[in-house]
Amino acid sequence: MTLDLADYKQKTHKAVKEFWGNRDAAKERQLALGKADQGERAGVTSGKNMDGFLSLIIDIVNLNGLSHADIHMNRAMLTLPGFFRPTKLWDLLVLHRGELIAAVELKSQVGSFGNNFNNRTEEAIGTAHDLWTAYREGALGNQPRPFIGWLMMVEDAPGSRRAVRDASPHFPVLEEFQGASYLSRYDLLCQKLMREGLYSSACLLASPREAALSGEFSELSPMTSLKTFITSLAGHIASEASRLA
Repeated sequence: MTLDLADYKQKTHKAVKEFWGNRDAAKERQLALGKADQGERAGVTSGKNMDGFLSLIIDIVNLNGLSHADIHMNRAMLTLPGFFRPTKLWDLLVLHRGELIAAVELKSQVGSFGNNFNNRTEEAIGTAHDLWTAYREGALGNQPRPFIGWLMMVEDAPGSRRAVRDASPHFPVLEEFQGASYLSRYDLLCQKLMREGLYSSACLLASPREAALSGEFSELSPMTSLKTFITSLAGHIASEASRLA
């Protein structure tokens, strides 16, 4: 079976350009209206920053056999049931014949690395654990396991690459975290999310602010690379397309 990866590199460069361009445009609009948010929030509130990545995922679905599937990006259609909480809002859902084929979360972090890393970590773990528990309890009906994806883009900056110290007075911090930068910690998080079976695939991209013109991005490890994520998703879609044909 030949998978179609939808020219993912070129489309990702475009998505990165749009990410930084949309952030800058949102800041400029708020400044013009005299309503600028504090810090980096002004670039987040537009809600369109990761749309280029959504488009890439949609292309993967369409090109690998499920062009007739229901792909949801509208907020009103993005809710899935939970186990520890009633519902959870996702960023993209793919359904076909009443079955959940894929659910994807797209996240980003620009600046404020120390303040947000733990929040992103707890959110990623909790979201997946809640969904898989709901799945085990039959909340999604009697169906095969869906693809659950988590894609994170982090600003490539001195603050995200600088070694970080942690204080743990009673027991030592795990060796892999000792002196690890925030980018390295996100990479470890993505790897562990997959090893623990919480996500089918988890991807980490790093990109500098100047990438609004170049679309520049880098990856931290083969396991969390964009190609690994895209190939895993494409393979799942193709497999489900054959099963449901």
